[in-house]
Amino acid sequence: MEVDINAAIPELNEHGQLHALRIISKVGHITYRVLGFKGDNTVKNQVIARYLQAEQQGQGDPNLSITPANYKFKLKGEKQIYRRDAFLFQLSPRKKKVGLFKGEMFLDAHAFLPLFEKGRFVKNPSIFFKRVEFERAYSIENGIAVPQYMSSIVYTRVVGRVAVDVFYSNFAMVNNAARTAGGPEALSSGVPK
Repeated sequence: MEVDINAAIPELNEHGQLHALRIISKVGHITYRVLGFKGDNTVKNQVIARYLQAEQQGQGDPNLSITPANYKFKLKGEKQIYRRDAFLFQLSPRKKKVGLFKGEMFLDAHAFLPLFEKGRFVKNPSIFFKRVEFERAYSIENGIAVPQYMSSIVYTRVVGRVAVDVFYSNFAMVNNAARTAGGPEALSSGVPK
């Protein structure tokens, strides 16, 4: 899928935008192919690069997944979100660990896949962070929860607020032969891209 990452450090009046291709292997390994960047190098190196690195390190870690082993779930009711019936759950992590959050999740009532998550990390990934808040939205395509956007606000001790917005588009499944040959052929039994 294509990814557009917009990041800003308002106190420094700096911002940047990265356009990239995000590829997930069959085993869940995420790689990026940068297609373009415009903006300030501080944002590129200190915000966007760190975001990409954190995502690659945390992806597929079972200790961070939203499961009963990591979270307590409290059903708050049935709601509609994005014109879909959903269950709203309040999530509380079982441990105070980097990468886990306290917040809520809308789970599709028919596919049992996430539609929306929002919350606040219970433990900061850096001593320079005061607080990290986020929200993520998904669509369901061919039985897979596909990210649509992620928005995050990081309150730092040094430069104040840092905003990161990530928009995903053009999701496709690619088989190994097409990927090796560099072809754009999309197949439902392949690798998410």
